[in-house]
Amino acid sequence: MSRDRDASREPGRDPSKDPWRAPPVIVAQIPDAGLHREIEADAATRRALAEIGELREVLSAHASFDVKQKRDGKVHVEGRVRARIGQTCVVTLDPIETEIDEPIDQMFAPPDQIPELADFVEDDPNSEVDTADPPEPIMGGQIDLGRLAADALFLGIDPYPRKPGAMFEPPAAAVAPEDHPFAALKALKTSAGATPIGTPAKKTDED
Repeated sequence: MSRDRDASREPGRDPSKDPWRAPPVIVAQIPDAGLHREIEADAATRRALAEIGELREVLSAHASFDVKQKRDGKVHVEGRVRARIGQTCVVTLDPIETEIDEPIDQMFAPPDQIPELADFVEDDPNSEVDTADPPEPIMGGQIDLGRLAADALFLGIDPYPRKPGAMFEPPAAAVAPEDHPFAALKALKTSAGATPIGTPAKKTDED
């Protein structure tokens, strides 16, 4: 079975949204000592990643994996995705480049084991101890490392990138003349220097 047809069997997953294509890992062919895989995103893949990730560009993207088979048909995948992406500073709107270095630590299991394992690792809302993420299903006896790499890359994207040293400064609000801190003092002085209404004028020597 091809990788694309296999991915289409996963509920809620659109194969067309998997931009990083890589040869799948055949679970039955994983040696006892495990295996190591590395994948590099070509130009077409980088363009697709940039489009889906709403990035200006993806300059480079590389992923490495160590895959080991566990008991009961489960498979543990550890790895790392490193990428360099082009974004736009949210403060200055200047083009900037950002480095991504995102770890991968994911367990895979046969689909019939997923509900039980998901309940086992479900977070206790009253617990302060982090638990592992629930495993992902092994579809058709294969593991899609390309999809795993793309998901990790998207997870590492900063949605509000800033140029080093860029600080957001809100525009200064115009101050109304009557709200100026010296307005009250000026009014007080004006009032003190004025002749109160109804007060007789001072007589001069000529009167």
